[in-house]
Amino acid sequence: MFKALDKLKESLSRTKDSIFGKISELVSFRKIDEALLEEIEQTLIEADLGVRATSQLITALKEKAKKQGLTEGGELIPLLKEEIISILRRHAQNKIVLSPVIPEVWLVMGVNGTGKTTTVGKLATLFARQKMSVLIAACDTFRAAAVDQISIWAQRSKVDIIKAQEGSDPAAVAFDAASAAKARGVDLLIIDTAGRLHTKTNLMEELKKIKRVVSKALPQSRIFSKLVIDGSTGQNAVSQAELFTKAVGCDGIIITKLDGTAKGGVVIAIAEEQGVPIEFIGIGESIEDLRPFDPEQFAEALFAD
Repeated sequence: MFKALDKLKESLSRTKDSIFGKISELVSFRKIDEALLEEIEQTLIEADLGVRATSQLITALKEKAKKQGLTEGGELIPLLKEEIISILRRHAQNKIVLSPVIPEVWLVMGVNGTGKTTTVGKLATLFARQKMSVLIAACDTFRAAAVDQISIWAQRSKVDIIKAQEGSDPAAVAFDAASAAKARGVDLLIIDTAGRLHTKTNLMEELKKIKRVVSKALPQSRIFSKLVIDGSTGQNAVSQAELFTKAVGCDGIIITKLDGTAKGGVVIAIAEEQGVPIEFIGIGESIEDLRPFDPEQFAEALFAD
């Protein structure tokens, strides 16, 4: 059985190759000059780090290399790792601590195909294992078998679920779940919403409606919007985060499907451009593969020899 870091290294191996691997080749036996820095900049952009994060990294490399009197290209690698950790640390959640006012509510949203419902099931399992009482609201009432899928997760996690027939009003289900969560005194209500394109105004309005009715049912509770993003979509993930945040707000990001993709550099882009905490990452199918985001471990996996 792999240790946690070994599993992370394995899952991020393709992303590592697209960042550390290519840059290692660039800097070998070369002096630090403008041409080398431009090539590093291009490599980082192609590795889905985004223009903003890349610009910040290159500026920091130039300043620190000059200040420290560095001349060899290979000396830039530890500086780059250090700066990536700095970006990720600024936008990471140190520890997930639920509010003392119960129930806390997590409204889980995202586009179709991000693994959102599976993520809800894994979150319920993680918190249930920590001896917290969890209730799931099955508000994805449109996708065929979505309710069945999340019901299986609820049964597996030994947590309660509030659901309705396919085609029911998601906001009504959310209201019933919020009322039940209050009556039962649960610690956490997780609301699984239908996947929706971030460009569809009517579907975004539905999310706002769900949030409003839950606020009415639970006026004292803290309601958080958690966005699930498919990390293998690269820069599309950045635009999704931006539009969801503008439409309904976003308090935390969960990035899934980072295993087997070369586009994991988008984690850095999202962290820098959105300024929203990255709370969990998904690096595989098992429950243990949804894990709290650790900036140091993530960077270590990208730069490990």
